[in-house]
Amino acid sequence: MTATIGQPTGVVAAPDDPPVRPRRTAGRRRRRTWPWNFVAVLLAAVFGAPIYWMVITAFMTGADLSKTTPQFFPTHPTLRAFRDILGDSVFRQNLLNTLIVTLVAVVISLVIGFLGALAIARFRFLGRKVFVFAILVVQMIPLLALTIPLSLLLDDLHLKNSLVGVIISYLIFSMPYTVWTLRAFVAGIPKELDEAAMVDGCTRWQTFYKIILPLTGPGLVATGVYCWILAWNEFVVANTLLTDNNKQTLMVYLLQFQASSTHGADYAGMMAAATLTSLPVVILFVIFQRRISAGLTAGAVKG
Repeated sequence: MTATIGQPTGVVAAPDDPPVRPRRTAGRRRRRTWPWNFVAVLLAAVFGAPIYWMVITAFMTGADLSKTTPQFFPTHPTLRAFRDILGDSVFRQNLLNTLIVTLVAVVISLVIGFLGALAIARFRFLGRKVFVFAILVVQMIPLLALTIPLSLLLDDLHLKNSLVGVIISYLIFSMPYTVWTLRAFVAGIPKELDEAAMVDGCTRWQTFYKIILPLTGPGLVATGVYCWILAWNEFVVANTLLTDNNKQTLMVYLLQFQASSTHGADYAGMMAAATLTSLPVVILFVIFQRRISAGLTAGAVKG
């Protein structure tokens, strides 16, 4: 330590003390945040109550379900409903149909939609603005308005009551969303990165899979998960196009479960089927939760 100028020799200047943050600031922040935390917990309880009721009902016995007093926890939990559902060959076939339809629709939508988004964001061509406007218009049309025309068209093409027809129908509402969303992610990548890669000797294809594709990874994951949820939970098109029990999806299976004479009023089985139907979407969201959050925020800012 050295003496400062203007002070007698031997007098050492005291170091500047760091500013002490008053404790009142932390207390005020806690008082400001706890109402929002309370609102968040309240909303979580409201939205989670139907899910909780669905799960506990699947574990209840017929005696618990027949009581007039609501049971908020199964007194004698049983796996009977889950065993019956998993043992149903129609459920297993409909589960396989749903997996095939959803997976194929998502993959085709991501591949074609990503290439379309890349063309719109990176190239200038005649009719580009019209194409973007047409995508926006298609997204505004309700799917219910297209159900009957789709049914008549696929019937003429002999694709009604087939998984191929359902996949084509799913692409109609997932493809515009994929192109529109991924366009924002591709546009957020500076073009200077493409130019720098090509100056270093990369071809357009190498620039695509070495620069653009890795940077749009979070966007692809977020868009793919959303398209998966749309296709997995879709009911109107599947119920209209598919008439054979062995070709239907799980959403149609849940509708016809109660109407079948073999099951009757089996509410535990109904809730067990609904729980098993919801599990793939929940597991997928939990696995890619961080990438979904990163993808949603990455497409909001243009680099």
